Amino acid sequence: MEQTERKLFSPDWWKQMGWLNLGTLLTAAGVYFFKFPNHFTTGGVSGISIVVAHFMPNVTTATLNLILNLALLLVGAVFLGRGFGLRTAYSAVMSSLLTLAFERLIPMPQPMTTQPVLELMFAVGLPAFGAAILFHVDASSGGTDIIAMLVKKYSHMNIGLALAVADLVVALAACFTFGMETGLFSLFGLFLKSYMVDAVMDNLRTYKVFQIVTDNPEPICDFIMKNLHHSATLIDGVGSFTHEKRKIIMTVINRHQAIRLQLFVRATDPHSFITITSSSEIVGKGFRGMTE
Repeated sequence: MEQTERKLFSPDWWKQMGWLNLGTLLTAAGVYFFKFPNHFTTGGVSGISIVVAHFMPNVTTATLNLILNLALLLVGAVFLGRGFGLRTAYSAVMSSLLTLAFERLIPMPQPMTTQPVLELMFAVGLPAFGAAILFHVDASSGGTDIIAMLVKKYSHMNIGLALAVADLVVALAACFTFGMETGLFSLFGLFLKSYMVDAVMDNLRTYKVFQIVTDNPEPICDFIMKNLHHSATLIDGVGSFTHEKRKIIMTVINRHQAIRLQLFVRATDPHSFITITSSSEIVGKGFRGMTE
């Protein structure tokens, strides 16, 4: 996704806010309903809050979560830029407020089920999806996600591995605080979360690369520019068998637009030849910056 600031209330701004709110809601729900009751400390500020709250019974886990998030937000704003800081501040505060609201409205004195493996799947899966969505729009839910972004920025380590490094100590603490069984669940959940974050992020930023060999490139290029709002490159080609000159259209679009383009090309030029490949690393204007 292009890392530029969206104009306030523009379609791109609303789209970004939608991603931010969805990622935040998934993270808060996974943390409150599945991590907190089971003492799963799979890293993060929520994990630190679970461990610390065990030794400070007068302070709720949700309150500690809010305090620690606000402290790390200051670090993120200083080192990761104003845009990242504002988006992360919004997500971190909303996530903490949602957790506090859940605590007031839906108390969870014990786990939802008696199946710890099932609970771990949701405790890991929901925040992992939420974190990946937030990273996708250059934000995070705060906490050790900020540390992971700092590690990635200054070491070029991928986000999943950076999260594992940032959260490993927190997960290990569960072994000594809540027993080996909970600690092992937490360690397994940590590495599963790291893998899922990378997998979901790759899926979210996957684009389709089209190469279309055609005798009639004009309507196809017009459709790409006017309907899909992308550009295309025209390349001269010659058939090795027929020696006929043809045009090759190359363009990169998202997965949803790929279906529309494929149907349009088939209707416009049934004799065209199309190759479609997937890529999660598109560098250039409109996609990722050259310095990322």
